[in-house]
Amino acid sequence: MSKDEKKGVETKPEGEQQTTIRWDGANMRTTYSNVCNVSSTREEVSLMFGTNKNWHPAQKELTIELSDRLILNPYAAKRLAQLLMNTMNEYEKRFGLLEGDPTERKDQ
Repeated sequence: MSKDEKKGVETKPEGEQQTTIRWDGANMRTTYSNVCNVSSTREEVSLMFGTNKNWHPAQKELTIELSDRLILNPYAAKRLAQLLMNTMNEYEKRFGLLEGDPTERKDQ
């Protein structure tokens, strides 16, 4: 699919049935998150997003303020996983390899 980012429209290449998707962000909200947790059942995958506001990394107990939950069917979750993987691969090509476990970062 090609995407005209200024208009928020996607179309399929020639030869395929033409479908136009218009991305309407008029009611979209933005929330910052530095923590994500995932759980699943056979029918759905739940992503919970929140913020860790703790100042001391050596604390024995942390409270994470959850702000949003996104529930996906397994097909949408798999597509999201693929999109995230592609995005992170591109990110690392541009900015360098990210370590797997952010709690083990040396710059803390």
